Amino acid sequence: MSEHFDIYDEALNHIGVKPRAAVHRDGDWHQVFHCWVVGRDAEGEFVILQKRGPAQDAYPGKLDISAAGHLVAGETVRDGLRELHEELGLRVDFEDLIALGRRVGIAREHGLLDRQICHVFLYECSQPLPDYIYAATEIDGLLKLRLADGLRLLAGEVDCVTAEAHGLGAEAIIITRDDFIDSIDNYVYKALLVAKRYFAGETQLQI
Repeated sequence: MSEHFDIYDEALNHIGVKPRAAVHRDGDWHQVFHCWVVGRDAEGEFVILQKRGPAQDAYPGKLDISAAGHLVAGETVRDGLRELHEELGLRVDFEDLIALGRRVGIAREHGLLDRQICHVFLYECSQPLPDYIYAATEIDGLLKLRLADGLRLLAGEVDCVTAEAHGLGAEAIIITRDDFIDSIDNYVYKALLVAKRYFAGETQLQI
């Protein structure tokens, strides 16, 4: 049975429910949950990234948000917590998430138009990378990227950086800007900047 999504107009008014395939075919606005998992250890601050599996219908093999997923019809943002458990093996209370606001995401892929209302959160978790239990059916593996390295890479200051790896056949891999999903608003760069501000003790955080 196919998933159904709540759909919205450009003013975010709920206008109906449609099957997932029809939503992406017609470019309807729908809701998604994004959570950036960040942490700090003896070597500094980092973010956890997932490498999308080869069977994913969008952006296979690209580096992506720590955990993300669609909200199906009738769900609230709180239901997005399941993505952290299903994709990373984390059981988290909603109150432990740091809300970063909403982001509008628009992408075309294989003739489909994906228009998302993204509810974006930050979650601090400093557990070792090998302790994550990731969803191997959807994710190729995980990376632990130092915030400083990620910011230098995405700002174009360096061509590549090294990140700790889990499940990718090596303890560390070299990544470049081409390994990330393109976005017109430099989404990943902005998320890392927000994470840096969070670790600096700032409380007014917005994506």
